Amino acid sequence: MTVTDKEEMAVETQLPKNSARTFSGLAAYTGTFGTAELVQLLKRTLFGVKQADIAAFKGKSLGAVVDALLTNSAVPAPPVNNYNSSTYTDPNVPIGQTWVNAPYTDGTADSGRTTSYKAWWLGQMIKQPPTLQEKMVLFWHNHFSTQTTTIADSRYEYKHNALLRSYSLGNFKTLVKQITIDPAMLRYLSGYVNVKTAPDENYGREMQELFTVGKGPNSLYTEDDVKAASRVLTGYTISAATISSGFDPTKHDTANKQFSAFYSNTLITGKTGAAGATELDDMINMIFATNECAMFICRYIYRFFVYYEIDADTDANVIAPLADIFRTNNYEIKPVLKALFTSQHFFDPANKGCLIKSPIDFYVGACREFDMAFPADTDYINAYYMWDYLRAAAATISQNIGDPPNVAGWPAYYVSPEYHELWINTDTLPKRNQFTDTMIANGYTRNGKTLVIDPIAYTMELSNPADPNILISDMLTQLYTVSVGADVVAFLKSILLSGQISDHYWTDAWNAYKATPNDAATKKIVVTRLAALYKYVMDLSEYQLS
Repeated sequence: MTVTDKEEMAVETQLPKNSARTFSGLAAYTGTFGTAELVQLLKRTLFGVKQADIAAFKGKSLGAVVDALLTNSAVPAPPVNNYNSSTYTDPNVPIGQTWVNAPYTDGTADSGRTTSYKAWWLGQMIKQPPTLQEKMVLFWHNHFSTQTTTIADSRYEYKHNALLRSYSLGNFKTLVKQITIDPAMLRYLSGYVNVKTAPDENYGREMQELFTVGKGPNSLYTEDDVKAASRVLTGYTISAATISSGFDPTKHDTANKQFSAFYSNTLITGKTGAAGATELDDMINMIFATNECAMFICRYIYRFFVYYEIDADTDANVIAPLADIFRTNNYEIKPVLKALFTSQHFFDPANKGCLIKSPIDFYVGACREFDMAFPADTDYINAYYMWDYLRAAAATISQNIGDPPNVAGWPAYYVSPEYHELWINTDTLPKRNQFTDTMIANGYTRNGKTLVIDPIAYTMELSNPADPNILISDMLTQLYTVSVGADVVAFLKSILLSGQISDHYWTDAWNAYKATPNDAATKKIVVTRLAALYKYVMDLSEYQLS
């Protein structure tokens, strides 16, 4: 499986532009770090920003917030069997128990397990603590792209996710090795059938083109390098019984492997027996000795977290210093992310509200921002139903977690010149609006459980809901990263005031509800006005931006 010619062309056009959009660099940010800057940071590092997230970090320094965001989260409990039904029962996994180490069973069971896995993953995003880890799991999933439809074994899929999760904020060099011998990747890119008598170039190519050094004017590996890499990688196997990978020396090419001038004419000496597996270490050391490896990964990080276009000035003043930090710290991820998130460049006005939310960012973010109530984890049938409802909704607008369209990942992260603009079209934008319209109205109901925005509960979390001016200001600060005009603010206020002029029309309505919360009439007035307000805010284009 290789990227198509069109995809290769897109990857090759990810080159620095000559015109600069900003001249800020990687120097430490010294400006104001208030609520607006905090929300900007959290929007990029979390899926949506809850009021509780703002409250938890408000008043802390930028460095302290970034350090907290770079904290590893606890390992979550694995997905469970929620797929048994009146027509099918998995004979190897009781309902409510995890399947991740169970025997394969059959295709029907595996289909249910894959759906369980995807729903579970979406659930981790919904439940995320205020750390960067979940965003990084999605980042690495896009970078080391795999597809459940090709892997066709949910146990490998879960193990792959656990691997990404484990190294999401760790050492990239170690992650590359672990990905290379990961059972899911070995199956996805045919590594398990790569043997000395019939070398398979699939992973050897993508390891260089997509995973480490990329394609571009300074990445000059050759077709012979692809062939040599494929020979280094011969002999790896996977075992369905143990859900693991191994190395078979009898299938390994023991001859020497010569690489090009791009890799300093490195000769990897062929090894026999179990030592043959150490050739992978030799090749990884060779790849990471190039300058382009660090540059390539830092560009990917930049596009995901800051802005999609990299001009010559940004390449020189942001990407190159980040790459130096990456190399100096032996390819640890955290120092790179900390330098980026605490830089003048990250908070440059040009980089504020300049990215269109991905479908996952949009759906998960909306649920978290309005703190929608989900069934408890112990109610796994209904919890998984709701998580999968969101997963499927995001899939309908081009982002199906677990199944990017190809080995290059989602086009919005690499196809020039559109990049993130590919997320929005005449089909996907109405579906986004339909979702938020539904959530602020009747919500989504299944098995007697409803996923819906509670406008009163959300408003209660604001600093002064009785004052329409403060309510609107608090709400816009949390939900938007860009400012809106006075005319928009005035219209929003008119919704709360039902067209009246005096602020007391809203204040009186809110206070009346607070005094008699069980009175249906006063509650209806407040709910109707708030629902109209939040519906309008989520339908505006500003809500699509991060």
